[in-house]
Amino acid sequence: MSHQIRIAVLDMYNGEPNQGMRCIIDIMNRFNQMVTFQIFDIRGKCQFPNIEKFDIYISTGGPGNPLEGDGNWDLKYYDFIDQLTIWNKEQKVKKHVLFICHSFQMACYHFGLAEITKRKSTSFGVMTIHKTEEGLSDPILEGLQNPFYAIDSRDYQVVQPKLSIFKKKGAQIIALEKIRTHREYERAIMGVRFTEQFVGLQFHPEADALSFIANLKNAERREKIIAMKGKSKFRDMLEDLLDEAKIYKTNETIIPNFLRIAINDLIKTKKILSN
Repeated sequence: MSHQIRIAVLDMYNGEPNQGMRCIIDIMNRFNQMVTFQIFDIRGKCQFPNIEKFDIYISTGGPGNPLEGDGNWDLKYYDFIDQLTIWNKEQKVKKHVLFICHSFQMACYHFGLAEITKRKSTSFGVMTIHKTEEGLSDPILEGLQNPFYAIDSRDYQVVQPKLSIFKKKGAQIIALEKIRTHREYERAIMGVRFTEQFVGLQFHPEADALSFIANLKNAERREKIIAMKGKSKFRDMLEDLLDEAKIYKTNETIIPNFLRIAINDLIKTKKILSN
């Protein structure tokens, strides 16, 4: 190829300390011979990439209510998603986008696919995620068991899917929250294939054991989790972190799958166009 593939990372952390960015950079560095990347501070500095200059987009998680912005960066973010959507409808070389957690909630809201509600309590820890029938064949989840394990960290959730809009837009739910024994709580949507090139996940596919343990160094957060789960489940969670078939497997699979799919699509399309 004439140039390296360029990734734009849309930083939605609003300047708050986090482990997510380190994890995303670590994964992108596994592809360092093929890609270069640049980080854009969306919420803090209202920085946006030039669509023509980047091939792949990763939009991160972040703090706060996904339905609230400052009337500037949030409107520009939605406009940016619309620009990418129009690009993919009009251009032969497509742009691939991964929406993570906060970004995923905003995308679901923007596309009118579901309701975004505040959870009764914070979801934080190692969770089981279930593939739907569509998720079983979705390439971003290929290589993972069903259910698989992921780090979850959220105060909000995507629920009450508007199935007629899903059908109209050709979107698919690819993953759901753990099966609930309490029927009054609806299972949250954990993954959506918006289009062939746009995919979003409610959990943190970038997370690794290091990032989780770093969070536990905060005594207040640690005590909050123990109070929420109990000491026995807390210990189980720590064991899950060290199990290579769980968080490690998800970290090694999902974003690398996304990047391989996007890179292969770019190479294939550009090859066809150059012939």
